Amino acid sequence: MRSIAEIRFRLLQEAANARLFAFAPSLPPEARGAKPLTLLPPLNVAAAHIRGSPLAEELERLAEDICAHRFPILGYVVETGPEIRWRRDSVHDVESGLSYFRRIPYLNAALAGDHKIIWELNRHQHLVVLAQAWRLTGRGEFLAEIPRQLESWWDQNPFLRGINWASALEVAYRALSWIWVYHLAGPGLPVACTGRLLNELYRHGVYLEHNLSVYFAPNTHLLGEAVVLHALGVLFPAWPRAAKWKSRGGKVVAQEMTKQVRADGSHFEQSSAYHVYATDLFLFHALLESPDAPYRDKLRLMADYLAALSADDGMIPLLGDDDGGRLFHPHGNRRRFGAATLATCCAVLGRNDWPCLPSDFLEQAAWLCGEAAFHTRPGGSATAHARLFPDANVAVLSAAPAHIVVDVRAFGHANAGHSHAHALSVVCRRDGRDILIDPGTYTYVGEPEWRTRFRGTAFHNTVTVDGLDQATGTGPFRWADKPASEVLCWSENQDWCFLDAVCTFHVFRHRRRLLWLVQYDMLAAVDVVENGAEEYRIEQFWHCGDAVTEISKGNYRIGSGASLVVPPSSDVVVSEGWQSELPGIKVPVPVIVVRRTAKLPVTLGAILFLRPQSDATLTVEDYENGIRLIGRDGQSIEFPMIGDPVIRWLPAS
Repeated sequence: MRSIAEIRFRLLQEAANARLFAFAPSLPPEARGAKPLTLLPPLNVAAAHIRGSPLAEELERLAEDICAHRFPILGYVVETGPEIRWRRDSVHDVESGLSYFRRIPYLNAALAGDHKIIWELNRHQHLVVLAQAWRLTGRGEFLAEIPRQLESWWDQNPFLRGINWASALEVAYRALSWIWVYHLAGPGLPVACTGRLLNELYRHGVYLEHNLSVYFAPNTHLLGEAVVLHALGVLFPAWPRAAKWKSRGGKVVAQEMTKQVRADGSHFEQSSAYHVYATDLFLFHALLESPDAPYRDKLRLMADYLAALSADDGMIPLLGDDDGGRLFHPHGNRRRFGAATLATCCAVLGRNDWPCLPSDFLEQAAWLCGEAAFHTRPGGSATAHARLFPDANVAVLSAAPAHIVVDVRAFGHANAGHSHAHALSVVCRRDGRDILIDPGTYTYVGEPEWRTRFRGTAFHNTVTVDGLDQATGTGPFRWADKPASEVLCWSENQDWCFLDAVCTFHVFRHRRRLLWLVQYDMLAAVDVVENGAEEYRIEQFWHCGDAVTEISKGNYRIGSGASLVVPPSSDVVVSEGWQSELPGIKVPVPVIVVRRTAKLPVTLGAILFLRPQSDATLTVEDYENGIRLIGRDGQSIEFPMIGDPVIRWLPAS
């Protein structure tokens, strides 16, 4: 049921769109002259620091490919040929028409193509690459390609017609790219092209003014749209309605900082990729609008949370959805995007204690912050202690050298559209290698069956009952019957860390206890599933980041540096799973599945060693309704599911 306020808002929105469709707005001719954007960093700063770096080489190589119409889009390289068809999904060879934008079925891949592939190209971030490469190299062919592609786009995408007007966030992204193109390359563009660029940019601003996703997608969509609307008002103050854009955009961004960012610094989408994306948006806004103390405090907390998600090599697990996008420079290793964001946090907030490398300042901070990016050099490293983020219900059991993250809550706000059904899932990484992985996202709408699988419970390191997901998927961006989850106990010291948490889904109650022992680089997991009245198939999944070899009954080596041990009585199979670190690309990975079919309650236990262990170092056996770890020195740890865990060495019986 929609509220009266929402109905009124939507009616006014559609009435405004109808007027704009009938009478397209235009920037007054006197406002189309080129003027420098003095609030953005001077043009020579980034170039002076970046020339000769690996990033400069990458930008030049990318620019050469873009001039040849070879576009790196998500996990693909899309070759369009001489003519770029801007409304075509070139991967699946589907193109939609020029209907009024509300009539485009952009979520129907059969009719419109995969909108993510289309929109990623139409964000025009590749034009920013051309402008950057021209600044760094002076090569005229990079500059000449920009007006050719802009004119082609304007001709094929009339105002409010076609799929590239169907999302306000995509309009915002494209407008931001054009701002950067104007800033970096404007002086070199033909006068006629510059005039039309400003006019079309103004139209994008008018569109955003009337199409903010206040009710449609009050999440990162609304945030991104408001950030860009505010930026247009700030950077082009002489334009009609600029003052209103600045005021309204700024007000929405401030509100969304309060609504979208929890008290512990985590973003409410419960997605690590969207946390990076939201942090970048809030950072860019802070550069144009001097933020108040509460805003800066929230930004600092967002950086703290991102730092905790980052392993000591800057890699983050892709928990929840990853749409393949990024505010600035969407190229390179996606799992290290957070390092460039932390570098920008250092520059904007004047800190140097977040983990990043000097090279991480070049990718984003140099262009957004200018000299400020080089006044603060990195001095931080990955947080070396455990931490629980109580609002996100995300626990970092260990940060360095082993990085272990558990997402207890999994499901984000409202319909949890960008969440995966992975409550109580654990991922870990050590010495630059993944041991237990999150599978990623792979697709949004292109292949519905794979969308369902990749965000389902069985694709994560947790437990299923009769193959059920923890919630009911009702479309690609909605979950119904979301589970309840909570942390029952959290304690840690220099020797160990203990997490006791529960997830209640459908009629079942899944309780997981995790004990991390620093001395042994060992993670013990005990799961109990209860509440059902029938006999059920319980499966415990361990998705591995490297090849799996069975050493002995119940002992499985993962790569060359880790092993998973389960009681010999367990029924175990090693099957094929999947991982996707880039949308559209998936690769097979091994998954260890521990199974038991029985009446509830059922208990399953497993021990993960994150470094090589002698087969005789520790063994695992069933113990009452838990597990016991027996050391070669005749001592043991008893780890029950009822009562407090005994996390001290005891004489063996």
